[in-house]
Amino acid sequence: MVEKTFRPRGVNPALVTPFAKDQSVDEAAFRSLIRHVIDHVDGLVPCGTTGEFNYLTPEENKRLVQIAVEEAQGKPVIAGTGAPGTRQAIELTRKAQQAGASACLIVMPYFLHPSDKGIFQHYYEVARAVPNMPIILYNIPQVVDAPLPRRVVEDLADIPNIVGLKDSSGNLAYTMEILEYAGDRINVLIGHDEVVLNALAGGASGMILASAQVYPEVWQAILKAVRNGDLETARAHQRQVQKLSRIFCRYGGGVAVKQALRMMGVDAGVPRSPLKSVGGALIHEDRAEIQLELEKLGKITVPHAISRLPGGPLEGRFEGIGLEAQAIRAAEGKVGTAGAGDGMEAIQIDLLCGAKVGAVGEAWAYQLTYPRHGYEALTTILEPNLTVRPSTLIVPANELQDLRQANLIYGPVQNAVAKAIVDKLAEGVIPEAAMHSDVMFVQAAVHPQASNRRILHHNAYTATCSAIDSAFAA
Repeated sequence: MVEKTFRPRGVNPALVTPFAKDQSVDEAAFRSLIRHVIDHVDGLVPCGTTGEFNYLTPEENKRLVQIAVEEAQGKPVIAGTGAPGTRQAIELTRKAQQAGASACLIVMPYFLHPSDKGIFQHYYEVARAVPNMPIILYNIPQVVDAPLPRRVVEDLADIPNIVGLKDSSGNLAYTMEILEYAGDRINVLIGHDEVVLNALAGGASGMILASAQVYPEVWQAILKAVRNGDLETARAHQRQVQKLSRIFCRYGGGVAVKQALRMMGVDAGVPRSPLKSVGGALIHEDRAEIQLELEKLGKITVPHAISRLPGGPLEGRFEGIGLEAQAIRAAEGKVGTAGAGDGMEAIQIDLLCGAKVGAVGEAWAYQLTYPRHGYEALTTILEPNLTVRPSTLIVPANELQDLRQANLIYGPVQNAVAKAIVDKLAEGVIPEAAMHSDVMFVQAAVHPQASNRRILHHNAYTATCSAIDSAFAA
């Protein structure tokens, strides 16, 4: 067996490339990014998919590798030198070698798809042209539109300077097949954030991840736990970052990761055209989810906010929706209130039910037609296109300051309220006749810094059930 000169392992961030507003490479921001992460990682990977390598010129690619080497503090730098053609890949790999890279990461030829023999020949020629440069194969069918064939990898593994494979497919069956057929000759690095634990447990040597520049310490903890055989700890850490990892994978890393770094106070620049960070692939709701998950990880802090729970007589708490206590009594509206939970996940529900024909119904229609800024009413649905009965509007008790807060009201709270109404209707607490004759308001008071969706959902369901019991009590 040929002895490999370099065996990639550990936690390696797939670095973003910061671009300035004029679309030039922001070298100062790139250095700052590396300094932000270097103490927590085992190596650096510039000019990969997350680094928008296909938008870089060969000169920019070489310069970014050179900067990474200068800032790496002696740790390995794995340079992305993939290209659709063999000559271009050889040129980039030679430039990376001149810049001091420890190894190169080369994606399978893309756009015009060669045969299996052509794929083998591509890597073979690059390896032969730069024989002293360790090469890591790169499987990412999501963007290449084809997997790197296992039989090709198996044959390439015999080449002395082909030392590893990065598998970003997320297909664990593929990962395990590579480990089975070539794992004795090359190291496998997982490149799909959602299945890191699974791959490490199966024998992968490490990872190259976009998220490793956002929460590298979590991946280090998982790697250490797996090596120590502590799968319970490893599972807990993987679940801790699973949602954020899923968002990063869904958007291909770069745009979403730059958004996360920006929220953390790290200058990651903007994407290079045609990618966009605002009004582009990353929708507003996912930006709010990124913020929420970073808060949970302690990566960003939220300014202290006071939770103001509605007080005073219950019938007087609906003035914000245009109903005074006297009008509610005159309309024979049913009211109920309840709270559930402690701390930032505590919630208070104030509920009002009344006839469609009358003051309550008029207020219901007005809130739906003319939403108040910061207090926008939302129709309660159990699932898409399935509204609950009686028709119910959820109204925030406190003004929503940002999309993050709105996501909590119009997410777990909405689903919990819907489920409570359906369950109480099934129990007979809400009369069947009310399904057609009445409408309801649910005024939800949620702490501005609430973050745990699961607990918030549980508390919202519990409070809504109790508020319904109170409102419809004989």
